[in-house]
Amino acid sequence: MKFTDKDLQLFGTKNISVEQIEEQIQNFKTGFPFMDIIKAATVGDGILRLTEQQKLEYIGEYEKALKNIQVAKFVPASGAASRMFKNLFEFVNNEENQSIQNSQMLKNKGFNFIYDFFKNLSYFAFYNDFIQILAEKQVDIEKTSIAAIIDLLLSEEGLNYGNLPKGLLKFHNYPEDSRTSMEEHWVEGALYANDKDNVVHLHFTVSPEHKVLFSKLIDTKIESYEQKYGVKFRVEMSEQKPSTDTLAVDLKNEPFRKDDGSILFRPAGHGALIENLNEINADLIFIKNIDNVVPDRMKTTTIEYKKALAGVLYVYQQKVFNYLRIMEKEAYDISDEMIDEIFEFTEKELCILAAETFVPENRAEQISMLLKRLNRPIRVCGMVKNEGEPGGGPFWATNPNQSVSLQIVESSQIEAKNTEKMEIVNNATHFNPVDLVCGVKNYKGEKFNLPDFRDMETGFISEKSQDGKTLKAQELPGLWNGAMSDWITIFLEVPIETFNPVKTINDLLRPQHQ
Repeated sequence: MKFTDKDLQLFGTKNISVEQIEEQIQNFKTGFPFMDIIKAATVGDGILRLTEQQKLEYIGEYEKALKNIQVAKFVPASGAASRMFKNLFEFVNNEENQSIQNSQMLKNKGFNFIYDFFKNLSYFAFYNDFIQILAEKQVDIEKTSIAAIIDLLLSEEGLNYGNLPKGLLKFHNYPEDSRTSMEEHWVEGALYANDKDNVVHLHFTVSPEHKVLFSKLIDTKIESYEQKYGVKFRVEMSEQKPSTDTLAVDLKNEPFRKDDGSILFRPAGHGALIENLNEINADLIFIKNIDNVVPDRMKTTTIEYKKALAGVLYVYQQKVFNYLRIMEKEAYDISDEMIDEIFEFTEKELCILAAETFVPENRAEQISMLLKRLNRPIRVCGMVKNEGEPGGGPFWATNPNQSVSLQIVESSQIEAKNTEKMEIVNNATHFNPVDLVCGVKNYKGEKFNLPDFRDMETGFISEKSQDGKTLKAQELPGLWNGAMSDWITIFLEVPIETFNPVKTINDLLRPQHQ
């Protein structure tokens, strides 16, 4: 495919090679293969369940380890929260709704979501800010349509909540103040991710257009949290790299061009953030979504299980490191008993199974195989009992090299027409709440290069639109599925109380957010 000088200049500014562009176009033409799931991971068969005593022991291991390791907390916080307000936007943008004046009219017309929102307006943490806006605009609530009132919540003329990222929205009320979800992550960090010097390292990925507002929140609020919790915060922010963008194509798989003739590029989903994660210098990194936070009164369970996840990771990581050191030191003098012990550990405890056709012929092949199994990044992923929430889940799956291991698999990676695979999905007992702890250094203390452990065949293609024209977009392997495909993976059951996402604005009315 030939590209213009203008195209090549655009590729250069994004630091994307022509070869990468051609690979992306080929992906559009051939598509991505579905994941070959074998069975769902369940408690006792891929998922660990801790007794109360085990939980306390792992918490203790983590708290001891904190004296010697550097920890950080990574929170994807990019993008506007517009999907949270989808129902409100649809209501406001319908001209037929402009005459609705009160909550009773909402109820009569069947607008139950809008009715619940409007009736409970005073329970939202942003209520006082909103009332102040209405006062400044001299809005008489009794004489103004509900659509016009809601528009002042969403638009730039008012609170602008429809254009802000979730991290800057006020989630929870407290007697002395209200907190954004970003502030709740600060508090969480102070309670489980403070190092031996009482420093809390936090990293938020943000969009360029929101960076100034995030910085303003940090500048105005962080000191008060430092005083309250007796810690020092080190808050870093990064943006999704332009080099991770993917081009869009039309329905003929030709590059989609904007009106000025330039090729359209789009951010390639949260999988692009593996590059941001790769730049964090820490031994252990917590990952959690920006909207999965709770008020202080409900934090105890979350804090306990965050520490337990970290304890499990640290204990298993030390076992891995010990075996790697033995193999390095003893090399060909290693005993058959030790080889058998390490194989059993990788299969029984790390759930890594070799391809059925692969049989090591000699000691050198055995050691080589074990080194490949063990000398990788490691993650412990919290898994919640399935209660109908959408999202990916824990499965045993076949990898490109025909080995079998534990993988987080998204629904888009599973062939919906395959009844056998869908039966496996329907019988799954747990789902992925995005609750990870990651070990990103090897047994010598050197950082792994995380992009080396991606499975690039796990991206996916979706249809979008631009200026009224249909296009196809391509997303990179997701951050916690394909981007971490070749990591050592351990699944740990965590309580549903640790999973409280805010997907719609009315989720903030749930008891756990009040």
